[in-house]
Amino acid sequence: MPELPEVELVATALNNLVSGRRISEAALIRTRLAPETPPNEFAERLSGAAVRFVHRRGKHVLFDLDNDETLIVHLRMSGRFLLLNSSHENPKFTHAILDFGDGNRLVFEDQRHFGLMKLAPTSGLFEAKEIAKLAPEPLSDQFTPAYLILAMRGSRRSLKEFLLDQTKVCGLGNIYAAEALFLAGIHPGKTAANLSRKRVQKLYDNIRLVLAEAIEAGSTLNTDPENAEIGYYGGRYEDYWRVYGREHLPCPACLKPIVRIKQAGRSTFFCPSCQKK
Repeated sequence: MPELPEVELVATALNNLVSGRRISEAALIRTRLAPETPPNEFAERLSGAAVRFVHRRGKHVLFDLDNDETLIVHLRMSGRFLLLNSSHENPKFTHAILDFGDGNRLVFEDQRHFGLMKLAPTSGLFEAKEIAKLAPEPLSDQFTPAYLILAMRGSRRSLKEFLLDQTKVCGLGNIYAAEALFLAGIHPGKTAANLSRKRVQKLYDNIRLVLAEAIEAGSTLNTDPENAEIGYYGGRYEDYWRVYGREHLPCPACLKPIVRIKQAGRSTFFCPSCQKK
């Protein structure tokens, strides 16, 4: 599932491709993609509106339109956007279409059917439940060591589980939580409330570091609108992964094998030598 850096790259790419374009016609093909909005209402609320800009909040892509509507999109595991022209057919798993009336259309494809869309008034966007519950952005001024210390206080969950809670730390998922914990030298099973202020500061610094690294690694993402197969996913940070997906491979710091454990049904990768509990 894409995490903050990947969604940031998606939003940036989409903003470059579709900002300023007017939607002549919209179609919701898989009704469960937008369960709160019937297909006819989906078409009515989007058709005729122009895309002001595309941005991100947490793991959500946000299309701000000029009619006080915002289209909230969660890509989940396999959702992606394709900008297609009239010479290209819609892919097999097309679930929604925004047609710009100039021979180009933005198609949302989702092979695994987990993606979600929701329409919300732009003026009340931050009151929408999907957005209102989110923690401060980890690269923003509102995300501070003091905030993180306070959020951890009283939490009996493991640090890994805590970091995946979007109401506590926004945008992190399995990959960047594992990477930040490794760089901070902290065991993923340690109880969040038991972390000292000094170690919280170290974790805070490395959360921001790995996210900034990943965004930078994908900053040269190709957004050529003529490329019908553009998928927007950076996929370039994996060359920098220290522990994620590296079970049995040597730790980059001590050369001992990286191990994988299960936490709340999710795989966690870490170095038991560098990240002692």
